[in-house]
Amino acid sequence: MVKLSVVIVNYNVCYFLEQALLSVRRAAGRLGEPVEVFVVDNNSADGSVAMVRARFPEVILLANKDNPGFSKANNQALRCATGQYQLLLNPDTLVEEDTFRLCCEFMDAHPRCGGLGVMMLDGQGRFLPESKRGLPTPAVAFYKIFGLAGLFPRSRRFGRYHLGFLDPSQAHQIDVLSGAFMLLRQAALAEVGLLDEDYFMYGEDIDLSYCLTRGGWQNWYFSGTRIIHYKGESTKRTSVNYVFVFYRAMVIFAQKHFAPGQAGLFSRLINAAIWLRAGAAVAQRLATAAAPALLDAGLLYAGMYALKVYWETNHKYVRLPYPPQYLLVAVPLYIVGWLAATWLSGGYDRGARPGRIVRGIVVGTLLISAVTNFLDSWRFSKALILLGGAWAVAALVGRRLFSHWLRHGNLHLSEPQAKTLALVGSAAEAQRARQLLAAAQVPANIIGYIAPAAPTAAAPAPPDYLGTTAQLPELVRLYGLNELIFCGQDLSVSQIIGLMRSLPPQPAVAYKILPEGSQYIIGSSSKDAPGDYYTLDATLRLHQPAQRRTKRLLDLVASVAFILVAPLLLGGQRRPGGFLPHCWQVLRGRRTWVGLRYTPGAAGPPAVLSPADVAEATAPLSAATRQRLEHLYAKDYEPELDVRVLWRGWRGLGG
Repeated sequence: MVKLSVVIVNYNVCYFLEQALLSVRRAAGRLGEPVEVFVVDNNSADGSVAMVRARFPEVILLANKDNPGFSKANNQALRCATGQYQLLLNPDTLVEEDTFRLCCEFMDAHPRCGGLGVMMLDGQGRFLPESKRGLPTPAVAFYKIFGLAGLFPRSRRFGRYHLGFLDPSQAHQIDVLSGAFMLLRQAALAEVGLLDEDYFMYGEDIDLSYCLTRGGWQNWYFSGTRIIHYKGESTKRTSVNYVFVFYRAMVIFAQKHFAPGQAGLFSRLINAAIWLRAGAAVAQRLATAAAPALLDAGLLYAGMYALKVYWETNHKYVRLPYPPQYLLVAVPLYIVGWLAATWLSGGYDRGARPGRIVRGIVVGTLLISAVTNFLDSWRFSKALILLGGAWAVAALVGRRLFSHWLRHGNLHLSEPQAKTLALVGSAAEAQRARQLLAAAQVPANIIGYIAPAAPTAAAPAPPDYLGTTAQLPELVRLYGLNELIFCGQDLSVSQIIGLMRSLPPQPAVAYKILPEGSQYIIGSSSKDAPGDYYTLDATLRLHQPAQRRTKRLLDLVASVAFILVAPLLLGGQRRPGGFLPHCWQVLRGRRTWVGLRYTPGAAGPPAVLSPADVAEATAPLSAATRQRLEHLYAKDYEPELDVRVLWRGWRGLGG
C-alpha cells in the first residue's frame, strides 16, 4: 500500500518546481515506504512539463490545457491518489530530508489527526507566522484587517489569526492549516470531501481545515520538521488583484459556514476591507513609482524659483518681477517637459547612466525653447530656460549620486552593485556555480568557497578555500559577505536551513541555493517579494525597460494616428466594429497593437496582432510555430518590427 501521495500544482515556476521535486525525491527515499508524486501543471508556458518529463520520470504528470485553478487542479490528483496520507505541497517549497518520515510518524501516533502543517521558513530562514492560524471569525478578521493583530501579535485576543501566543517550537492543535504544506489523512478526506472548487485560489485551505474540525478530526501544527517556502513568488501582496481574490475568498467562506447574520456582518466587513486594502495597494504602488519624479520636480521648482529671483535682481533689463503666470504655469510645464524627456531617455531606469539624464534634459531644453518661440505671450526668458536646463542636470544627477552614496558608499551610478559572495559546497560545485554566475552576467565579487568539511592532507585546499561551514558566522563577518550560495548537491536541506538559522537575522546577507544538476540559482530575500534566480536562459529584449517604454510610446502614437485616419482605414478592416474599441483600449494601456498572442502566460497586455499573423506561409501555422515566431520577436525586439507588422497586417486592426 502507498504510504504517502504528494500533490504539487504548478503554474509557470519551473525553476522552483525543479528544486521542490529534488527535495521531495530525497525525502521520499528516507521514508522507507512507497510514495507516489503527482504534478498537475496548469498550462505553464515556461517549459515546466518538459522539465518534469526529462528530470523526474517517476512523477505522475497531469498536464492541463488551461488553468482551472488551484482547488480543481489539486482535486484532479487527489481523485487518483492512493496513499494513506496525501500531501498538498506548493511548488515554491523545499522540504527537509526527514520531513515525510517524521510527519507520517506523527500522524500514525495521532489517529484523530486529519490534517498536519509544519514549521515554514522564508527564503532567509525566518519563521513564517502563517505556519499556524486560527479560524477567521468576524472578530479575528476585524483584528487582522485593521492592524490590531500586527500591533499585538502575542495577544490571546488580538493575535488569534496567526496564533502568535503559541510557542512555534512546540506542537499544537490549531484551526487552520496552510495550503503550502497540508498533509491530510485519506480516511478524513473520504468523510469530509475534497477541496471546494468554488475557490479559484486562496481560501480553500481554510475551508478544508474547517471541514475537518467540523467532521470531528484534529488539525495539528508540527514543529519537528521545517520547510522553506518562497512565499513571495506566488503571492504578490501589494497587488490589487491579490487583495480582491483573497478577500473575496473570505466572503465565500463566510457565506458557506457562518449563520446568515454572522455571514452578512463578515461580508460587509470584508467588502470594506477590500476597498481599504485595494486603495492602500494602489496608493503604495503609485507613491513608489512617482516618488523619484516628484522629488526631482520639487528640486527643479525650487531651483527655478531661486534662478528667477537671482535673474530679476541682477540681470533683468527691466527690473520688474516676472508675472505670476511664470511660476504658476510656465515653470511647471518646463518641469514636465524636462522630466518627460528624461524618462523617455531612460533616466528613470534602474542603474541609469548620468549620460541618459543629460541627454534627456538637453532634448527637453531644446523642445521647450522651440515651443516658446511660437508663443509670444509666454516667452519669458531664454536665459532662464538655459539656466534651468543646467540646474536640471545638476539637480537630477546630484540627487542620484547622493542617494547612491548613502546606500552603497560610492558614486558609481551606472555600475551594477557587485555582490560580495561566497559559495558553500564542494570545490566542484562551487566551480559550477561560478560558471553559472558568469554566464548570467551577475555582477559579483566571489571571495571563495566554504566547504562542508576541512580538506585532508591527501587533498590540500585550493587557493579560494575560505574555511568550513562550522566557521560560517565568523567568515561572513570577516569578509563582509552579503550573499551566500548553497550547493544543493553537497548540502542537505536540513544543513542549509541550519546554516541560515545559525547566522543572526540580518537583511544584509541574502541566501540562494543551486539545486543538484540545475541551471538555476534560486532565492528570495523577503516573504512578500518575488523569488529571484540566476539562469543561463537568454533575457528577452522585449521585456527590457527601455524597450517597454519605446513600445508604449509607439502604441500611443499609432493609436492617435489611426483615430485621425479612421475614415480611410475602416473600409478595409476585416472586423470594422473592433477597430475604434481597440484604439481606445491601446490608449488606456489595456492592449498593445503588436505582441504575444499565441504564447500562454505571456506578460503584458493582450495583443491585437502577432508577428505570426503576418508571417508568409503556404499553409496554416501550427501552435508551436506561432510560439517560436513570437519568441524570436521577443528575443530580438526592435520598434521597427512593430511598424512592419502594423503595415502588413493593418486589415486586422479590428481583430
